[in-house]
Amino acid sequence: MFRSLRALSGVPRLRSLLALSLIARIHMSALPVALSFLVADWTGAYASVGLLSGAMAVGQAVAGPVRGRIADRDSATSVLFKTGAGYAVGLVLLVVLAAFVPSGFWPVAVVVTFLTGLMLPPVSQLARSVWPRLVGDEQRQALYTLDSTGYEVIASIGPLLATAVVTTVNGAAGVVMCAVLAAAGAVSFGLALRAAGFERAEPRAGSASDKPADRRSLLRDFTFLRAVLVSFFLMAALFSVNLSLVAWGRSNGRPETAGGLIALFSLGAAIGGLVIVSRNTKLHSGRAISALAAGLIVLTWLLPPASDDMPVWVLAVVILLTGSAVAASLGTSNSRIGELAPPERRAEAFGWLATATTGGAALVLPVTGWLLDRVGPAASIGAGAVAALLSMGLAFSLPARTGESGTRPDGDGDSGSGKEDTRGGGDDDFTSESAAEAK
Repeated sequence: MFRSLRALSGVPRLRSLLALSLIARIHMSALPVALSFLVADWTGAYASVGLLSGAMAVGQAVAGPVRGRIADRDSATSVLFKTGAGYAVGLVLLVVLAAFVPSGFWPVAVVVTFLTGLMLPPVSQLARSVWPRLVGDEQRQALYTLDSTGYEVIASIGPLLATAVVTTVNGAAGVVMCAVLAAAGAVSFGLALRAAGFERAEPRAGSASDKPADRRSLLRDFTFLRAVLVSFFLMAALFSVNLSLVAWGRSNGRPETAGGLIALFSLGAAIGGLVIVSRNTKLHSGRAISALAAGLIVLTWLLPPASDDMPVWVLAVVILLTGSAVAASLGTSNSRIGELAPPERRAEAFGWLATATTGGAALVLPVTGWLLDRVGPAASIGAGAVAALLSMGLAFSLPARTGESGTRPDGDGDSGSGKEDTRGGGDDDFTSESAAEAK
C-alpha cells in the first residue's frame, strides 16, 4: 500500500526541498486567523475583514503570472528574497495601522493589504515548477498530491499556532509572527533551491523558444482556461470555511474551538491525501470536488441561523469528512497544470493558477464577510457550496486522462489513441506560485 511513498522518499533532494517548501508556507494558514482577529478587533465588523483579506488576495492574483515570468527568465532565489522582505514589511505596517489609526480610517489599510499581497513569496509556485524535473510521469501526480497533503498537515498547525498566539497575546502578535515566518521561510527555501541547482528555469530544447508565438498567453488555450476557472471556484469554496468558522467561534466566545475546527478541516485533507498517495490512484478532480460540495451543503444546515445549538462533535465529524476531499482535488489539478505547461514556462503557468486561486479568495471573502454580518455562518458556508458546485461542473467538462478513476462515463478522453491528452486541465491549490531550475 505504501510502495508509492517509499519510491518518492528515494528521489534525490526531494525530501529536503519538500520539507523546506512546506515549512515556508505555514504562515499562509496562520494568517487568516490572526488577520481576522486583528481587523475585527480594530473595526468591529467582519465586512472589513473580508474587504482587507480580499484586497490582499487581489494583490496576490495580479502578481502571480508576473513573478512566474521573472522566475522563468531570471533567478528564483532573488525573487524569494525580495518578496519575503516586502511581505514581512507589509504585515508589520498593517499592525502599526491597527494600533495607531482610528477605526474609522480603516479603509486606508486596503492599499497596504493590496501591496502586501503583491509581495507574497511564491514558494508554492516555485516548488511545483520544480517537481516535474525530479520525478517521471508515472510519479508526477503522486508527488503533487503529496505536496498538497503535506501542506494540509502544515495547514492544520498554522491555525492552532495563530489561535494560541491570539488568545494568549492578541491579533497583532499573531500577524507579526506570520511576518517572521514568511520572511524566514522564503530565505530558507531560496537557499535550498540555489544549493540544489534549481535557481533558474529549464531551458527549451532547440531554437524554437525564440519564436514570438511561444510567448503568447497560456490562457488562449480554452482547456487551460477552464482548468484555471476550476481552481478559481474551488478556492472560493475553501476560503469560505475559515472565516465562517472564525466568526462562529468568536460569536460564541470560543475562539480556540474555531481554531481546532479549522485544524480538523486541514487534518481531514491530509488523511485523504495520504490515502490517495499510498494507493497511487489517478482520481478525477470532479469526483473529489463533488464530495467537497456535498460536505459544505451539509455543514450549511449545522451552523447558525439554520441551527443554533448543534453539538461541537457533530461539526467536527462533518468538517473532518469534508476536508478529506481537499488534497485529492488539489493534487490532481496541480499535476495536470504541470503536464500542460511547456517546461520553460512552468512558473508562469503556476502563476496563472496562483492568480486563479487568489482571485477566487478575492471573490468570496467580501461576500462571506457581508453574509456573516447580515445572516450568519450558514449563509457564508452556503456561498462556498455554490462555488464548489461550479468548480465541480467545470472539472467534469475537462477531458479525462488515461487511467483516471471517477470520470464521467461519456468523458471525452483519449478516444482510443492510448496517449494522454495534454491539452486537458485541472484545478489548483491555495494561493501559490512556481519557479525554475538551472541545468
